[in-house]
Amino acid sequence: MYCGSRVSDRFSILNHLMNSKLSRFGLVRASVLGYSPRLLSSWKSGVLLSKYALVSENSAGGCRASANSIGPAKRLNSRSFSAMGVADEAGLARRLWTKFKKDTALAQYNSFVVALAAGTLKMESFKQYMTQDAYFLKAFAQAYKMAEDCADDDDDKSSISELRKATEEELNLHNSLAEDCDVEFAKECSPNTATVKYTEFLLATAAGKVEGGKGASRSVTPFEKTKIAAYTVGAMTPCMRLYAFLGQEIAKALEPDCSNHPYKQWIETYSSAKFEASALRTEELLDKLAISLTGVELEVLGRLYHHALKLERDFFSAQPLSQRTLVPLLKPGDSASRRYTIVSDFDLSCTLLDSSAVLAEIAILTTLKTEQNGAENPSDRKSSSELRNTWDALSSQYSKECEECLRKILPPEEVDIFDYEGLHQSLEQLSQFEMEANSKVVQSGVLEGINIDDIKKAAERLAFQDGCANFFEQILTKMDDLNVGVHIISVCWSGDIIRAAFSSSGLDGLQIHSNELTFVESVSTGGIDRRVESPVDKLKIFNDICSSKDQDTELISIYIGDSLGDLLCLLQADIGIVIGKSSTLRRVGKRFGVSLVPLFSGLLKQESAYVEGSISWTKQSGILYTVSSWSELHAFILGSSN
Repeated sequence: MYCGSRVSDRFSILNHLMNSKLSRFGLVRASVLGYSPRLLSSWKSGVLLSKYALVSENSAGGCRASANSIGPAKRLNSRSFSAMGVADEAGLARRLWTKFKKDTALAQYNSFVVALAAGTLKMESFKQYMTQDAYFLKAFAQAYKMAEDCADDDDDKSSISELRKATEEELNLHNSLAEDCDVEFAKECSPNTATVKYTEFLLATAAGKVEGGKGASRSVTPFEKTKIAAYTVGAMTPCMRLYAFLGQEIAKALEPDCSNHPYKQWIETYSSAKFEASALRTEELLDKLAISLTGVELEVLGRLYHHALKLERDFFSAQPLSQRTLVPLLKPGDSASRRYTIVSDFDLSCTLLDSSAVLAEIAILTTLKTEQNGAENPSDRKSSSELRNTWDALSSQYSKECEECLRKILPPEEVDIFDYEGLHQSLEQLSQFEMEANSKVVQSGVLEGINIDDIKKAAERLAFQDGCANFFEQILTKMDDLNVGVHIISVCWSGDIIRAAFSSSGLDGLQIHSNELTFVESVSTGGIDRRVESPVDKLKIFNDICSSKDQDTELISIYIGDSLGDLLCLLQADIGIVIGKSSTLRRVGKRFGVSLVPLFSGLLKQESAYVEGSISWTKQSGILYTVSSWSELHAFILGSSN
């Protein structure tokens, strides 16, 4: 039914929502299904509120609805649902950082950054990077001075002056680091193209040359000069935050000790509390300077911030690298000798919502529509309220019985030694439970009477995780060049909803493996053509996909999943990537010695041991890699050039 992955948390929320009053959640869900809010407004309290309105704990963004998060209309209509996509409590700088997280991930997984972080970067490459960065820092300090001249408030001037001094201190640290690395900065360093683009953009912004605007001169009003200061700080803030982020992420990945790391001083500088404080001061200053800006001016500021972040990313990409690295994973030059298979789960791995609840809602709403239109309901068909009660009962029963099943099959304590056989045997028992749960759904008739067109209409409005559609679009565009196959394996009851969801985003090249609803004249009978019901079924399909008669090319398999139902496939893949924060997957995994490691940390370990031409990733090692978003997946697998 749900493959053991979406249990107690979701259903406790569902029960709360069912006792709540009509809210925007129901109208949003109704809109997704393509039904008129006027028709639905006549429903009694709670009828509109279903699991389809929830964001699960398994969302890649890590957010989930809860009983406490369902507030009054004021909360739902607040600016917390801003275009920036984050809560209103966050300042502008934090909202911009969150909005452009894809570029952050691309910088983090840049081959130069990964080699530096892993300690494998050749010293000659690091020396050349240092000369470019020193050139940039001089321009950075100059831009701060220009922003200070534009600031109208004495406190702002003082803050900018302090930040300029911190940059000059950073440049002195560069000189110290250069001496340790035997780097000689020429008086006239020759900047590369990326460095020139970045510094010219920064200084032009500080001079007020933004989208044709006039520069800072005596004719510029104090308010206009303050706006230029805001724009300048907006173009500098992403650099500060990105370096603090990279330093901290690298230090965290190298814990507990990096004392023997060849670039220890660089890591310590940018992971330090002192540098974090400078980054925070810059963000706080941006928030303050932006208060007086209009909506149009804030849009300009957002574009400047994003452009600066992309220039910083390009700055890393432009650094010379004479060695091969593990990133990006897919390299066009490897296609002759290496094949890749990327397989993903669907519900809550690719999507924000679970399709099983969507299908049940379509059936309920279809019956309601018939009732509202005065049409006669067949005598053997349940009313909409009966269907609702049936679905609620099935959901509640599934939740309780799944937890009981897990209690019986799991070892009493967590273990350190990976036990694949024990895990497989336990999930075989869970598979029997899943098949029985699906039988109950079929017998209930809750999926009867769904029109195929309504399924496709709902699928078109089924939201993907941020970055997911773009990832598959890039993969499909380059399938031949990269020698990659792409598959979806899902316990979803309807392959039609999966195909339509991807097709609505122009993604028609994926191979779908799932169950199918049975139809008579485009209307579902309530039956399911049961092909993929359990973790074991998924594993069988995954193994069939990966089996190949081609012995001339090496296969690397990647599996992406969010739940317990994906666990066997994740472990069988060369690289198993867990997206989201499923507590059930983690709880079960720990009972059988499965280790979940942040992907970036795992990558650095693999990179440090990498021998060019070899494969570092191994299946059934008991190690899975976790990511927070599809942006991180994109950066690791495709890199910034794709």
